[in-house]
Amino acid sequence: MSLDKINYSLIIPCFNESKSLPNLIERCSILVSKKPIEVILVDNGSTDNTNEILKELLSNRNHIRSVTVRKNQGYGFGILSGLKKARGKIIGWTHADLQTDPLDVLDSIDLYEKNGNNIFTKGVRKGRPFADNFFTLGMSFFETVLLKKPLWDINAQPTMFPRVFFESWDDPPYDFSLDLYAYHLAKTKKIDVLRHKVYFGKRQFGVSSWNIDLKSKFRFIKRTVSFSFELKKRLDHGNNSPS
Repeated sequence: MSLDKINYSLIIPCFNESKSLPNLIERCSILVSKKPIEVILVDNGSTDNTNEILKELLSNRNHIRSVTVRKNQGYGFGILSGLKKARGKIIGWTHADLQTDPLDVLDSIDLYEKNGNNIFTKGVRKGRPFADNFFTLGMSFFETVLLKKPLWDINAQPTMFPRVFFESWDDPPYDFSLDLYAYHLAKTKKIDVLRHKVYFGKRQFGVSSWNIDLKSKFRFIKRTVSFSFELKKRLDHGNNSPS
């Protein structure tokens, strides 16, 4: 598959995911063998040996490459760094922790092949603990009421969209609010949002950067709520993008 035939680009930000990388890259290798897609693994300012392992494991891989962010500036910043390097007409991201399988993107691609390129696709997580589902329900209800658009399972992956949609973004956030920003903007621009089920398993290695305990959840909620009110303020003033 030549570079000019790549239709899709999947960005996977990796922060201290060295133990997950061998399995992750094997799954990505299966993915690129099935569809005209490239995978960009972003070393998002890791402090472990993620960068060294990426260089070693990707030396002979076709259509899987890496981007290095020297200093971690947030989950969203890592994704944006990868999106800027993407070659596909349809681009997006998923997580590196293997709680969602990179091969879930095949369901996203199926939706594009059936419906054309002018859609926004996103997973819907299944198999999660009750407490996490309750948390998601609460946040989804809050965002829906505040922003006056139906928004559900906002941080589910994978997220995919047309490159031209990405090129319309204006100063997107650098943290986990990027999921909300992209999802809400798609709704604002009246792009059809299509969802597909993904099985959400247990993290194989390491720990979550936000879903560790009640304290980390509170920090996540605080950041998200703050961005949500900022976004609403822009909407009230006729500007769909945060400053």
